[in-house]
Amino acid sequence: MAPTKSRPPSSGDFSERRVLRDQRTDIEDAQSLVASHLAALGYEASACWAIRLALEEAITNAFRHGNKNDPAKSVRFMLRISAHQAYFEVEDDGPGFDPTTVPDPTHDENIEIPSGRGIMLIKAYMSEVAYLPPGNRLSMTYRRG
Repeated sequence: MAPTKSRPPSSGDFSERRVLRDQRTDIEDAQSLVASHLAALGYEASACWAIRLALEEAITNAFRHGNKNDPAKSVRFMLRISAHQAYFEVEDDGPGFDPTTVPDPTHDENIEIPSGRGIMLIKAYMSEVAYLPPGNRLSMTYRRG
């Protein structure tokens, strides 16, 4: 995971872009980076947990579904964290998708279908979620209450 810009966690607002290539290691590194900046800005433990879960789902989905687990493809990750909100973008190398076609996992007829749970969790824990055309880039914002 190669960072393009960073500042120490104690300096306040923080932004960085990274290219993620290894699913397991880079997700863990990205989560640690985000957690350190959230903690430095005094985000509550529940907010840190929610953001961590949403990021894990988003990045995992990008590797698995967007890039089809192709090791030659990467995921681009951008974060911008301030005292008031945390903003993230996750972009894969896939063709994109229409999120409205993903079955709602809370409907009885979809209970046995594994797809859609990650998207549901992301939407539940983030303040704002948008899939940007053509559907291979996700933006997520967590606003402090």
